[in-house]
Amino acid sequence: MSNTEYDLLDIDARSDLTYSYAGDTFPRFPIDHEQHHMEHLVNSQIDLSHSIEHACAYCGVFNPQCVIKCNLCNKWFCNDGDSSGGSHIITHLVLSKHNAVQTHPSSVVGDSVLECYLCGNHNIFVLGFVSAKEANTVVILCRLPCAQKKDPKWDTENWQALIEDRKILNWLVQEPRDEDKIHASASKITTDQMRKLESKWRIDKDATLDDLVDETEIEVAPILMRYGDGYEYQRSFAPLVKLEADYDKALKESRGLEYLTVDWSIALNNKHLASFTFSAIDSATMKVAIGDEMILRYSGPELNQPWEGKGYIIRIPDARQELYTLELTFSDPPTHITNRFTGEFIWKGITYERMQNALMKFAIDENCVSQYLYEKLLGNSVEDIIIESDIPNKLQIPGMPRLNESQANAVRQALSTPLTLIQGPPGTGKTNTSATIVYHLNKMFKKEKILVCAPSNVAVDHLAKKLDEMGLNVVRLMAKSREDVDNGIEHLRVSRLVEENSKGQLKKLIGLKKEVGELSHSDEKSYLDLYRKKEKNVLQNADIICCTCAGSGDWRLDNLNFCAVLIDESTQASEPETLIPITRGTKRVVLVGDHQQLGPVILNQQAANAGLKQSLFERLIFLNHKPIRLEVQYRMHPCLSEFPSNMFYDGSLQNGITEEDRIIYDSSFPWPIYHMPMMFWAVYGREEISMSGTSFLNRVEAMNVEKIVTKLFRDGVTSDQIGIITPYEGQRTYIHQYMSMNHTLADKQQYLNIEILSIDAFQGREKDYIILSCVRANASQLIGFLRDPRRLNVALTRAKYGLIILGNPKSLNKNRLWNKLLIYYRERGCLVEGQLDNLQISTVQLSRVQQRYDNIRSSKVSSSQQSFDTASLVSYNGNYFDTKYPSLNQSYGYEDEDDRETIMSYSDIDSGFATDSGVNDSVVDNINIPENINDPLVADIEKLAQSFGSFTF
Repeated sequence: MSNTEYDLLDIDARSDLTYSYAGDTFPRFPIDHEQHHMEHLVNSQIDLSHSIEHACAYCGVFNPQCVIKCNLCNKWFCNDGDSSGGSHIITHLVLSKHNAVQTHPSSVVGDSVLECYLCGNHNIFVLGFVSAKEANTVVILCRLPCAQKKDPKWDTENWQALIEDRKILNWLVQEPRDEDKIHASASKITTDQMRKLESKWRIDKDATLDDLVDETEIEVAPILMRYGDGYEYQRSFAPLVKLEADYDKALKESRGLEYLTVDWSIALNNKHLASFTFSAIDSATMKVAIGDEMILRYSGPELNQPWEGKGYIIRIPDARQELYTLELTFSDPPTHITNRFTGEFIWKGITYERMQNALMKFAIDENCVSQYLYEKLLGNSVEDIIIESDIPNKLQIPGMPRLNESQANAVRQALSTPLTLIQGPPGTGKTNTSATIVYHLNKMFKKEKILVCAPSNVAVDHLAKKLDEMGLNVVRLMAKSREDVDNGIEHLRVSRLVEENSKGQLKKLIGLKKEVGELSHSDEKSYLDLYRKKEKNVLQNADIICCTCAGSGDWRLDNLNFCAVLIDESTQASEPETLIPITRGTKRVVLVGDHQQLGPVILNQQAANAGLKQSLFERLIFLNHKPIRLEVQYRMHPCLSEFPSNMFYDGSLQNGITEEDRIIYDSSFPWPIYHMPMMFWAVYGREEISMSGTSFLNRVEAMNVEKIVTKLFRDGVTSDQIGIITPYEGQRTYIHQYMSMNHTLADKQQYLNIEILSIDAFQGREKDYIILSCVRANASQLIGFLRDPRRLNVALTRAKYGLIILGNPKSLNKNRLWNKLLIYYRERGCLVEGQLDNLQISTVQLSRVQQRYDNIRSSKVSSSQQSFDTASLVSYNGNYFDTKYPSLNQSYGYEDEDDRETIMSYSDIDSGFATDSGVNDSVVDNINIPENINDPLVADIEKLAQSFGSFTF
């Protein structure tokens, strides 16, 4: 614990003193012995950056008041850097994942380890200072919990972070002046050089810029719109899949977990469960999915010999709990020990192997798809086919919601054409439409099977449940490692059906295996033979098989024929992932999705920019294959749907519900306009870097989120009706911590029961009330990946009864799309500021930019015959389309290229957009994912992970 108090008068006095270097006078300290030595070096024309221990390891600046030491690697860095990229010390801490620093003995605060005055926390990303109420001194306190304590001595209400705009506060570590850089050896170091130097230090801690060798990045050809044949198609995508696989592997294997504290328990199947949390940095930078295989180890003094056990992750953190749970397989763990465990994740490339297999099959196996689909996927012009089949006149299914006109049109087209694209905007009932299509296909082709897929397990489970409710013969195929995960459809699982229908020897062996845990070698062989035969029988007898896209590559589906494949959420899957189920020999494909919402997450930026982040759905639209759009939304209050409809869907969304359906008449919540339950609450707190150093938070917004939640509770709203969403993991964590410590009402649990997730995680979800915390507020007015129109679309379309947005309009107004949103709220009297109980119309000045949004969605779209504007398509940040198809991205008009960020951010994604690298199901239902993965402004820093595998983006 630190007891250091800093005297402000002493700091001011010391900072006014001067010293000289090579005849120049600087406002620093008097010349001491060290400075005489430095003068000698200057006059001797010796490279100071190599001779002075405390010179910045990036640029060579050596002024004691401008540098600070990283205590983990013992290197010095200066507080210099551009306004967007951050200072050299902050860049180093982010890239290296270090967080403890120490000032120079000749600095204004002397030789000080920066740490919390009360608890000794060394993490500079959570440290700030407060002044004494009666003395002229300051102390450093951590953001949580110490700065939250009410101390009569310290002015904790005015706590200020030590890092502001990605630089350490100038009074603590000064920003180098031009004079300080005269003798620096590399004062103009580039971001790329910093990247490479950090990579080099992992091999050679003494490496310098002179040791860097120019590395030519392997160029990857961008994907094409059209292909000559399947071989060219395969040659285009295969290198991108390999890039992504290699990158994912490097990330997974580069991170070991240390100092784990384990809570032991027993599962219902009598297996041991180990529950633990990661450090803030590990949890923010590791991609972990249910089903991932992990090794847990202990080699401490309490055991005579080291122990290790393997298992699968069966639970990961969500909105209500922060624990990871590992189910161990056949091991005798030391349950009497709880501390000093280590962990390591095992990477398995089965998903990427299945993508490569599908690409190869598409190239060489003429029976993997029909000739029509083959030509369509290549991008060739072929005459449209109408399938002659007995389409029922009555599409309505008993007991199911009535189909509206656009839904009925989508169903008819899917039943009569071999390739159908259905665009389902938020709340338009795409699941009901998809289920209806599968229902009628099943009735029309009674002796043939249908394959129903999605990129995420959550979406597959949801659709399987809907089909089961229709009375269809459905089986849910999933990876063995996921079969113990509770998803509400256990009765549809292949494993459950095998057990329930087993007889004789198989039934006996299943019982013995459950009782004993393992079988003898001969019994295990018999068990596997009998079990696999029964699995095959279960799948043969099913009419509809539901699995993830990558799961459709499972060997258990070999030799099965499918008359049709329906892929839900197809816009969230990469094209090679979508190809896995398509190449199962089908003659009919239905792709359902929405390219105006978030797309696939590709971790490798090079692969993403080359086109891997574009879905097949998008490419087909580029090729003028017109989708059928569902046009009636049943989720949002009409006032909430108006802006998304006009901005993202040509104004075509109709409301299937009325204002009366979404008004709570006895509500006392202070909506600015009573009959319009929406508001943009202008708050002006500053963004801060989160405790991991890789994300952002905003304390003022978090404080006001708690006030809104309390007001809703007092209005009779329950926890499960509220969703809090934010772009940044740092804010998600901080809001949870803040409400836990500062809840107004006595019942703490009702606050903790609220789901707090990232925007990305809420795609496909809805709540009665949504609170959106925008977070970003800085002097440079950078808003990062908030600029992605698809992310804004998702954020604005989750609420049913009310939407409250908290943000800094001065920062957001710079962006054209957010400017449009702010003007929309102002024109309706819903842009407000002040205290929640006394909100006033905001007087913030908004610029009416002559922007390209005005006509972005001008054409009305019919559900049956659309005039589709390709300028509205996604791949917004796709560099390859900017050059090859420059008109495609014009509508969204991004900011200038120099609006760059180098602080990386992350979020938990619940709906499984990325592929699973470790299990047979390939689906990531909850993963830690970079928040700015599609933000071109962080491309320079993202490239770092391509040099060495310890950064997750």
